[in-house]
Amino acid sequence: MGITLHLLLHSDRDPIPDVPAIYFLMPTEENIDRICQDLRNQLYESYYLNFISAISRSKLEDIASAALAANAVTQVTKVFDQYLNFITLEDDMFILCHQNKELISYHAINRADIQDTDMDAIMDTVVDSLFCFFVTLGAVPIIRCPRGNAAEMVAVKLDKKLRENLRDARNSLFTGDSMAAGQFSFQRPLFVLADRNMDMATPLHHTWTYQALIHDVLDFHLNRVVLEEGGGAEASPAGARPKKKTRKMYDLTAADRFWQKHKGSPFPEVAESVQEELDSYRAQEDEVKRLKSIMGLEGEDEGAISMLSDNTAKLTSAVSSLPELLEKKRLIDLHTNVATAVLDHIKSRKLDVYFEYEEKLMSKSALEKSLLDIISDPDAGTPEDKMRLFLIYYITAQQAPSESDLEQYKKALMEANCDLSPLNYIKQWKAFTKMATNPANYGNSGVKPMGLFSRVMNTGSQFVMEGVKNLVLKQHTAETDFLCFVLQETDDYRYFDPKMLRGSESSIPRNKNPFQEAIVFVVGGGNYIEYQNLVDYAKSKPGRKVIYGCSELFNAPQFMKQVRILPSCLPG
Repeated sequence: MGITLHLLLHSDRDPIPDVPAIYFLMPTEENIDRICQDLRNQLYESYYLNFISAISRSKLEDIASAALAANAVTQVTKVFDQYLNFITLEDDMFILCHQNKELISYHAINRADIQDTDMDAIMDTVVDSLFCFFVTLGAVPIIRCPRGNAAEMVAVKLDKKLRENLRDARNSLFTGDSMAAGQFSFQRPLFVLADRNMDMATPLHHTWTYQALIHDVLDFHLNRVVLEEGGGAEASPAGARPKKKTRKMYDLTAADRFWQKHKGSPFPEVAESVQEELDSYRAQEDEVKRLKSIMGLEGEDEGAISMLSDNTAKLTSAVSSLPELLEKKRLIDLHTNVATAVLDHIKSRKLDVYFEYEEKLMSKSALEKSLLDIISDPDAGTPEDKMRLFLIYYITAQQAPSESDLEQYKKALMEANCDLSPLNYIKQWKAFTKMATNPANYGNSGVKPMGLFSRVMNTGSQFVMEGVKNLVLKQHTAETDFLCFVLQETDDYRYFDPKMLRGSESSIPRNKNPFQEAIVFVVGGGNYIEYQNLVDYAKSKPGRKVIYGCSELFNAPQFMKQVRILPSCLPG
């Protein structure tokens, strides 16, 4: 396209009357007003308007009126609805919102004082983004959802929106080229909606895999991790200014082979692999130095080497591999820095202890030490870590603790400086889910729809991470995980087929084929723990593809923050 300048819509922009301008924006009132202002000010030669979500007729008329008044009708060259109102973080993962995500957050959906009109607006926002997702995918899904929650509301509205679009054959977005280009053109995907309230333990869980750990303990947004470096623990000389912290940003992308291979690996494996990569790099570097020495070029720049590279095949090979070697070094440095930052959190907060204990709580395994011991240990974790552990205990317990036991726990938590406000909401949530149907029956029967892996834990080989257990995770059957259980398509889930002519809920076909492609979407927010579960599940089922989506992506501290303020919204 030859785009030479990127500008924000609402920044101060000077007229460039001889160039075309491409706009990429949401069709909000504020943005439409700014387009109209640009037309009036004759900023550009021509205008290509690309709307992330479909623009309404009334807003389109506003732009047309402004173009007419500014005598710029011929300059508005193209107007596109791009249907891109979602963010793809991985090939098999997407989220709906990054900016203004509080509008469709778990807190927004679960406020006790929410009005029906507000809830409708939230559901419409979610459905609009999901509609964009399926238009981009080029496939009409079969929709399944549990009954009686926000996921069901989304399913009903999405079914209606898809059905209406299919009915308008002339303007349907699911015919012709888009369908042929669809990733799932041979078989329609199964779209399973889940509700965050079906499993409240997983978002609080201390995890042990690389990507999820980074998201939990570091500043990680939209595949970029930000580390603060410098200004460490060492004291500054008397009277000297404290060292200023520097912020370093690292992008963890699909081009990073180490990241692609190890983002779902347990952390000790990652640390081991970083060391192996470093050893391999040093061996290659030593070989280049040795060849330089043989050629009598010790200390010379790379240009001198390349001039003489035809003297030896070995040196030619070494020189040609230099760019690859430098890139390898960059990635090793990146992951050394990130893994070291994660390890600092693990060691200072004893996160391995929390992870192992929570796994045992969730899988109903025997506990070697009491919960009170961990809560009372001043060296084990932050107050928030302790609160997360207690909430998981409370959520997963078959029987709620007695009043006397609860008071004892609360006393220990308060002595550890924990904020108890999340407990008030979780108690009400648990009482409500018991009154309805208990969706996440942790540890009972053969199905345990809980969080990360549900694996039996044991300690394994000694690793160089001093003070941190190397938890070797046995292979598990992924069906025991919450979302993988959802994929079993129980008969009491509602079934919608937007392609069926009838407007009411479709009946489940008797001879329905097992799905080959599925999208699992969590209304109310999701996390990397669940994403990794589904990746593992798909790997265990050859020929099946699973995509994970959620209305927002949060880590445990962010989720705790939402839960913490929910009790203040309760009536009376």
